[in-house]
Formats: sequence, structure tokens, C-alpha cells
Amino acid sequence: MVVLSQPLVEKFSHIRTCKHNTSSGHVYTGIIPVIDLLDPEANTLIIKACQEFGFFKVVNHGVPIEIITKLESEAVKFFNLSQIEKDKAGPANPFGYGSKRIGSNGDVGWVEYLLFTTNPELAHQKSITIPGNSLLFWALVNEYINAVRNMGCMVLEKIAEGLRVEPKNLLSRMLRDEKSDSCFRLNHYPPYPELLQALSGRNLIGFGEHTDPQVISVVRSNNTSGLQISLKDGTWLSVPPDPFSFFTNVGDSLQVMSNGRFRSVRHRVLANSLKSRVSMIYFGGPPLSEKIAPLSCLMEEQDERILYNEFTWSEYKKSAYKTRLGDNRLSLFEKKTNPAQ
Repeated sequence: MVVLSQPLVEKFSHIRTCKHNTSSGHVYTGIIPVIDLLDPEANTLIIKACQEFGFFKVVNHGVPIEIITKLESEAVKFFNLSQIEKDKAGPANPFGYGSKRIGSNGDVGWVEYLLFTTNPELAHQKSITIPGNSLLFWALVNEYINAVRNMGCMVLEKIAEGLRVEPKNLLSRMLRDEKSDSCFRLNHYPPYPELLQALSGRNLIGFGEHTDPQVISVVRSNNTSGLQISLKDGTWLSVPPDPFSFFTNVGDSLQVMSNGRFRSVRHRVLANSLKSRVSMIYFGGPPLSEKIAPLSCLMEEQDERILYNEFTWSEYKKSAYKTRLGDNRLSLFEKKTNPAQ
């Protein structure tokens, strides 16, 4: 019998676990919508995916593979550094290096990360110290962000066309705005082979269940599984990894702008006990002053009830920072129905 030392037990005692059973964690390769951006029917298919899942895989995305692999290589180099070296890029407040702590309200996970704003001119971004060849690292980050932002804008323009709203850049302009409050995150979920016996078949939760507050999120990971999305009935669906494709999440803001037509997908990441998982996420956000509300052009087409009160992105962001990771942040902004007279 192997007895774990007390320091090792304490190492993960504050990290939540879940049972990875076949009913909620099976990999269904045929369910996740796959969108070929070169497909003439892509507009329609994206709309359907946003309505049914709030999530879809993107192929023929136009982002060069070398941009992806070069940045992943630098990310792996960083996360393989000693803890002392990595800590030089932190603590995350909110940008910089962080480990296990997610946000400021008590959420934790089996994850370490680098979080950056996509505006490289901001002072706190320049103060983040990346050990090694920092010039190369920042050049690769900015190159990747520009490429993925362009792809995300293409997706949003196809959504606008699919919804028949004008102008075509009604949604994408928020990401292209020089004041766009977007951010970029590199996540590393370390393996934990020494903990297998103690966990008795359960998985460490790398990043707890949540929705993304922004407009859309664009995710890419290495070939290690772990990402799961919640279906409408609450079932957790494992997403097969594909290092050559991207996955797009509908965010809270887009759910509001579509007046609930689209669903902001609830998702989580389970850490892999034997393999390291590295993911790169672009969170496409609007400018802080942007007003978020159901699109008036959608409301004019049919007599439907407006589900959400108008708010600015700044107001929603401040509200979100006060909540726990898994909270329903949009509930505070839902329009209340008047009781029948």
C-alpha cells in the first residue's frame, strides 16, 4: 500500500474533483458542430450551432499552423520553467502569471496560466516579465492574437449575415475597435500521476464550470482532452481535441445581443492525470463603453419580448468580477416580467 505524504495530500486538497463516468463524460465525436469557413452554407450552420450548442469547431480557418505551433512551443517552455522563474511574471492582478487561483472570489483549479490584455500598449502589460527571449514571446503572442481576432471577426460577420442584420460588421467592429477590451489566456493543466491512487478514479477539475462574459471566445489546445461543454439537459459532453482547428464559444454578451436566440455555453476543463494540456484562448470583448442589449434590428422583425436590460460592458465586467466562477451572471440583468393584472 502506498501512503501519500501529507504535503502531497495538501497539494490538491483544495482542488475540486468530479467523477468521470460514461454517462456524463463520454466522447461523442459526431455531435459537436463542425463549421468549414469556406462552405457557402457556413452562415446558416453557424446560426444553428449557436442556437443549439453555443459552441462549434472551425476548420479551414485561415490561421497558419506555424503561428500556432511556434506560440505553443514558447508557452511550453515557459510552463516548464522553475516555479521561481514563472513567479517573476506574476502575480496575476488580473494580468500576468497565476497558479491554481482563478479570480479573486475563492475559485481554484488544477491550472497555471498567463493572462494578457490584447492591447500591448497598456502599462501593466509592459510590466509583465517573461524570462528568456521575451521579444520573441511577445511577437508570437501578438501575431497569434491578430490572426485569431481576424478569424473571430469573420465568424461574427457570418453570424450577422445569418441573422440578416446590417451592417455586416455590426458585431465584428467591437473586436476590431482599438479600445476593444479583449484578452488572451494561455492555460497549462499539469498531469498528476502521483495522485491517481488517492483520487480513486476521480478527476481533478482544472477549470470549474462557467460561461464566458465576452462576445465570443476562440479556443485552441494541444492534443490532450479535457474540455467539456454542458448540453441543454445538463449533460457534460467531452470535446475531442484537435490541435489543427479552433473551437468557438458563444459568450454572455452575444446571448444578450441575440435576445436569447444563442446560448452562452457552460463549459469546464478536467485535468488529465497523465498528459499535460496547453490551451490558448482569445476572449473577444467590446470596448468598456459599449452598450450591450438585444439588437434592435432583431426586435423589429417580430413582436417578441425583450429579455435583457441594457448595460455597458464595463458594468457587466464589474458585476462579473464580484461573482463566483459558476454563478449565472446574466440573471442580474434579465428583465423581470410583470405579474398578470
